[in-house]
Amino acid sequence: MNSTAETTLTPPHANTPEMGELSPYQAGPVLTQATLAHNGIALEWLDGQKTTLPLLWLRDHCACPACRHPQTRERLYLPLEPITEPPSVALLDGHLHLQWQDGHVSAFHSGWLYQRRPEAELTSAVPNAKPWVDNFTPEHISHSDFLTPLGEKAWLTAMLRDGLALITDGPLVEEEVSRLAERIGPLRATNFGARFDVRSKPNPNNAAYTAVGLPLHIDLPNWRQPPDIQLLYCLQNGASGGESLFADGARVVEALRQESPEALTILSETPIDFRFQDETHDISMRAPVITLDSTGNLVEMRLNNWIRDALHLPVEQMDAWYSAYALLWKLFHSEAHQLEFTLRPGQMVAFDNRRVLHGRREFDPNSGARHLQGTYLDRDMLASRLRVLARNV
Repeated sequence: MNSTAETTLTPPHANTPEMGELSPYQAGPVLTQATLAHNGIALEWLDGQKTTLPLLWLRDHCACPACRHPQTRERLYLPLEPITEPPSVALLDGHLHLQWQDGHVSAFHSGWLYQRRPEAELTSAVPNAKPWVDNFTPEHISHSDFLTPLGEKAWLTAMLRDGLALITDGPLVEEEVSRLAERIGPLRATNFGARFDVRSKPNPNNAAYTAVGLPLHIDLPNWRQPPDIQLLYCLQNGASGGESLFADGARVVEALRQESPEALTILSETPIDFRFQDETHDISMRAPVITLDSTGNLVEMRLNNWIRDALHLPVEQMDAWYSAYALLWKLFHSEAHQLEFTLRPGQMVAFDNRRVLHGRREFDPNSGARHLQGTYLDRDMLASRLRVLARNV
């Protein structure tokens, strides 16, 4: 260890802002060695793990009050010039201290560095999306359990992993959907408002406000950023029919890839138009029906046959597009990929609107009342809430 740093440096207490906040998941072992190397500072921990961190990285991540705002923890410093003179290096109580040539001192908690070494596997409380398997059954969490940190954490985990989860045994009171949503984050408003009622009504401006059956779709593909998460809370469902339908886009895209890679290429690389118009709104967007990331995983679906606008493509591409679209439609509406159940009063279903398509069977409005209340949330708010709960539970 190079011990040329000033011996008057006093190490702050562990996990202080001056040294960087530790993740709750692990603190990591203490440092046993820190030496200057040609490409940075070589570090070794008690468990034998080693790394070398560049000088610019270390200077950039100094957590002292001059480099990070002491209240907001936002970065105040940016190293714009290369570091030509190495700092003095010291280990004090197992933590790294650097004194730079301009006199600035940076202190780093050994566990904080251990968690952030380039070789470390990044961990997250937020699960990766998992396509549905055969006979998939969504997670059911009771309303009373959801109101506890453990129950809410379990529900959020299922939502972000599966794209669909239910809350059961809730009170039959207006606006409960808003109260549950606001535990997680602010409601996402659209041209239908921040909170909307789904029931048959005269002069509807959307098929959801009728009694007709609704084939599988996502909501609002005509928006540049369609809502991420939809919540539907059932207050009344005495009408005959009206069963809820769901299908996982991640599962169906894989089925399409197996059956016709050419169709997947067409639907993921050909932008088409979506448009909603009424007396006060005209909202349109041009995008592919399927968006994939660089590794071929689903990013979002934009399948909604009601507000698919006139197909504006070169004539020689139209037949192939229609053929690919028809195949995707048949896959989504096959029994192998559909999940069907009746939403009961006091139940709330939530789903990833950009992954999981939803629909319903036709119902008879004269046979009984059917009333759902809905709203939207941003996925970022679910992930944020889950990280907070994982930190505290």
